[in-house]
Amino acid sequence: MQKKELFAYVIQYFEQEMPVAETELEYGNPFDLIVAVILSAQCTDKRVNQITPELLKRFPTPQKMAAADPAEVFDYIRSCSYPNNKAKHLVGMAQKLIELYDGVVPDDVDDLQKLPGVGRKTANVIASVVYNKPALAVDTHVFRVAARIGLSTNAKTPLATEMQLMEYIPKDLVPKAHHWLILHGRYVCVARNPKCAKCGLTEVCKYYTKEIAPKNK
Repeated sequence: MQKKELFAYVIQYFEQEMPVAETELEYGNPFDLIVAVILSAQCTDKRVNQITPELLKRFPTPQKMAAADPAEVFDYIRSCSYPNNKAKHLVGMAQKLIELYDGVVPDDVDDLQKLPGVGRKTANVIASVVYNKPALAVDTHVFRVAARIGLSTNAKTPLATEMQLMEYIPKDLVPKAHHWLILHGRYVCVARNPKCAKCGLTEVCKYYTKEIAPKNK
């Protein structure tokens, strides 16, 4: 199967099986989401959703967060991974957001990356989820699923995976495709012992064909 045909097959599958695909992070506005995404690095969305209500009640705006002492922010986020660094990033992000963009979360990936704690992955999430831009964030789930299915080939970095995926996914579907791959990786194509029996992509999946199918014979 040619790469173009593979992408068409996978897209059709997800459109049927997962017509609604959205972030599992809970947020009310762009500032809420950028806070949540910074916290989500190497931390589960479930944990972040437990942290953000009280954090954002105390610091609901960039102005409030920018004026905060990182030590106080730390107290609200201590249960997530790397709370010291993330507390500093959140305060620094809010300060820079005010300095550069008058407190308005920008929609441009390059502009977003000028904020502390915001790398390309986080910037792509914000641009995609909030502004519906054709930006595709590659986290560990996307990186793994793309490689296993064969959507990416010999991609050694998240950026390489992103470039390969963007070549074949129609721009209007990129925001949704980001969530398709994340959710598939989170609940089906898990890192250890992927649930291939529950997956409808085994017929075209490179990993299944090479690693799983021979063991079932």
